[in-house]
Amino acid sequence: MPLKRQFPTLETFSMSSMTDVIFLLLIFFMVTSTLIVPSAIDVNLPQSGERSTDKPSTEVYLDSLKNIYLVEDRNDSTGVLSIAHRISLDSLGMRLTAIQAVDSLRPVALYADERVPYGDVVEVLDMAARSNLRLVLATKARSITPQ
Repeated sequence: MPLKRQFPTLETFSMSSMTDVIFLLLIFFMVTSTLIVPSAIDVNLPQSGERSTDKPSTEVYLDSLKNIYLVEDRNDSTGVLSIAHRISLDSLGMRLTAIQAVDSLRPVALYADERVPYGDVVEVLDMAARSNLRLVLATKARSITPQ
């Protein structure tokens, strides 16, 4: 005795659940992509034609208002998002000394705004040199103009 089906089988495929999944994935990637911003500190870098192969994981930012920010380990293996913390000049010297004690070969990048006086940039460079750290001065690429 054959059993009767209570509901007829549909020969079409409903895409409504698939679109819900796609929208959720879209929202997820939009939210997580905002976490990848290198820094939210507005620093107008000077231009240069030279490039360095060093990939520094420690970053020092010096903005146009002479505020100093430090990111101690951008490439943290724990996956924790590195945040730039505002720091005083004296504290920067102590932190650079502590970084040198952990890894003396680690290069440090200095992102200094082009409006910062030259003396302030040299002071941070000197502080890193006293801590025996290699400091890389970050610049933006010079635009090539056709002649």
